[in-house]
Amino acid sequence: MTAAQSGTIRTAGIVSRLAAAAIDVILVGVLLSALYVAWVFLRLGFSPWEFRFPAPSVVFSTLGFLGVALLYLACLWGLSGRTVGAALMGVKVVAADGSRLKPLPALLRAVACVILPVGLVWVAVDADRRSAQDLLLRTRVVYAD
Repeated sequence: MTAAQSGTIRTAGIVSRLAAAAIDVILVGVLLSALYVAWVFLRLGFSPWEFRFPAPSVVFSTLGFLGVALLYLACLWGLSGRTVGAALMGVKVVAADGSRLKPLPALLRAVACVILPVGLVWVAVDADRRSAQDLLLRTRVVYAD
């Protein structure tokens, strides 16, 4: 019998999950800003006399944010089940049986979260505290040991 079957694992609620998501959004913004600064220095290094600050479009910035968020979530969920926000809030993402999330489900969950972040709100009305992504991909967000 796994820990999930014995009922010893508590599923995280909406407040913990929203706080973790907010921290992760801020961190993704910081990562995107760091990429922009790196791009600026790269351009400066290759043409210092013709240098002008790049002005990325809204579409480019939005796609960049979504791409960085996707990589951030998929990699961290696939490696440890915890993003920085999740670690700070004491939660982690696991498979339905309580085991560590494998890379493909982690990637699919990241895609679902990036495409439809409002699915997190379902946690507030679901009796088992599952988001739309949890229901779709058979995952859970639980309080870490």
